Amino acid sequence: MSELFFDGRPVPVEPDQTVAAALWRAGVRSWRTTRRAEAPRGLFCGIGACHDCLVTVDGSAGERACVTPARPGSVVSATAPSTVDPPARGQWAARGRFDVAVVGAGPAGLAAAATAALGGGRVALVDASPRVGGQYWRHRSDGPAQDRAVFEGLKSIVEERVEHIADATVWFGEPGFVLHTTAGTVSADRIVLATGAYDRALPFPGWDLPGVVTPGAAQALLKGSGVVIGREVVVAGAGPFLLPVAVGLAEAGARVVEVVEAGQPTAYLRQPGHLLGAVGKLGEAGRYAAALARRRIPYHVGHAVVAARGGPDGVSEVDIARLSDGSVRTVRCDAVAVGYGFTANLELALLLGCGSRRAVDGGLAVLADDDGQTTVPGVFAAGEVTGVGGSTLAVVEGEIAGSAAAGGVLSTRELRQLRRRRDRLRAFADAMHAAHPVPAGWMSWLDQSTLVCRCEEVPLRDVERAVQELGATDARTVKLLARPGMGWCQGRVCGYPTAELAAHLCGRRSTREDHAAFAHRPFAAAIRLSDLAGD
Repeated sequence: MSELFFDGRPVPVEPDQTVAAALWRAGVRSWRTTRRAEAPRGLFCGIGACHDCLVTVDGSAGERACVTPARPGSVVSATAPSTVDPPARGQWAARGRFDVAVVGAGPAGLAAAATAALGGGRVALVDASPRVGGQYWRHRSDGPAQDRAVFEGLKSIVEERVEHIADATVWFGEPGFVLHTTAGTVSADRIVLATGAYDRALPFPGWDLPGVVTPGAAQALLKGSGVVIGREVVVAGAGPFLLPVAVGLAEAGARVVEVVEAGQPTAYLRQPGHLLGAVGKLGEAGRYAAALARRRIPYHVGHAVVAARGGPDGVSEVDIARLSDGSVRTVRCDAVAVGYGFTANLELALLLGCGSRRAVDGGLAVLADDDGQTTVPGVFAAGEVTGVGGSTLAVVEGEIAGSAAAGGVLSTRELRQLRRRRDRLRAFADAMHAAHPVPAGWMSWLDQSTLVCRCEEVPLRDVERAVQELGATDARTVKLLARPGMGWCQGRVCGYPTAELAAHLCGRRSTREDHAAFAHRPFAAAIRLSDLAGD
């Protein structure tokens, strides 16, 4: 059997696995310790956003184990670097000039690239992963994919007509547009941003224990590497995504102890008109609910995981509260997948100078018009980055943006049909967010020592001190005084909760500016390309 070496220990490697998946399957749940408390850290987000899982691979420091392929013979070290090695010199080569460059190969990106390519121009599809599909269609090369017909159709067009530049993380951009990636530079006349989203996490005591991960991490391990996060798992948070995660884990052999939903799905019935535009989604949810019932997996609404306990080896139990009366019960488990919807991945959009708006779910999203055109001419956006709404909506938006970026590929009739469908799907997405909101009382779960920022190990007491003693009146000042959002993940994980906490402590509702203070911009100066271009 193939194997890599982790701190001198041989670890089996299977095809398509990541380093994190190989370590997890071998029983290793943490592989580094934090700078201050020397607390164990391992997998958390599972898609490269949080940087909790950093390792050194074959001498290259700062590699994210959750997205780094596990290669036989690799030497992996659990040391946490203070800096990240720059790209190798050979990776700076130019990849060519394109009419359209699409960033992100998930549902929106695949649809945008395929549609733009039908116009006959030269199209590039740039993605950080080795395979197309994004997180939604993230699966092993021999595994199943949801909506396979759609995926295979888009994939076939991309393979025939698009230059797919894989393993290419965009780390900077220039006017023109020139995208600097870890696989070389890509130049294009127009850009479509389809950078997707990642799980929204809320802090609670014990959320930093090994074995507490996001639902996206559980799904990525399972779909991408065939690894189950635990033997006895609690799936918790808010949103319909909890259902496929729970069913997938159960089908793979895990005992799903229960599914804990903070929202009230019956709220969908208050907007029956919006349900008509997403009959397929309702049927899908019904199938998942039936699968839970067949396996006798409890599904509790109006509940939330409010604390986790365990040791260096991982979580061993969680407290689950009934939100209506605060009553708490304790459940034993060896893994927890918990998340409250998704947060748009805005990094590249903000770097390019695109305007943002406050989304229906409370987070930020890229501001785009009816064609997906952002506030920066030549830059289009589609999918979750414009507002979280699911894969079907992402595909429709990708088709619209891809057509516009390529100069008008689709006919007026086709565009009119797509826009009507998009509007129906967006209305359903609004109903979804209303039924699965972030729990209003989540701040009451925290105690003074609860970490708000995992990277910088900032507890609640430091955030409170920034406001109550040091005089901070907004989220940006809290960030400067207490350092949440200043670590490896640059606020991807702690940004939403810290912005909400800061506003709450200041006695007001949060604003777009509060959340924008934690929106990560590569190279902190956040040079606006529109400024450089003189627009």
